[in-house]
Amino acid sequence: MNDGIYVGNAGHDAPLDRGWILGHFKEVGDPRHTEAVEVKWGIHPRGEQRLEGVRGEERTALLVLISGRFRVEFPERHVILEKQGDYVVWGRGVDHSWCAEEESVLLTVRWPSVAGYAVTQE
Repeated sequence: MNDGIYVGNAGHDAPLDRGWILGHFKEVGDPRHTEAVEVKWGIHPRGEQRLEGVRGEERTALLVLISGRFRVEFPERHVILEKQGDYVVWGRGVDHSWCAEEESVLLTVRWPSVAGYAVTQE
């Protein structure tokens, strides 16, 4: 990592930061540290859901389905990602929540990377 290059595996690295592999939360000096963007390799068991929805979103987000079936819930509609490569994008100010209808793997990209959105683990 001293040369500014990091080689890893999303499946191995993702559990270290609740799925997030790039963003402001990585240590300064780590090539994965940035305030410009966040990247998540999310593995969600069937039935997992975000119980506390995000309100007053300050970021733009892109979710890409790798496998499974995943529902993203917005105030006015729900979107189902069911075929590999299905994706949804939403911008600032769009409230949302989600539920894994089947075991699902997703790649999420959010920008910019800002603190304050983590859900407390119980």
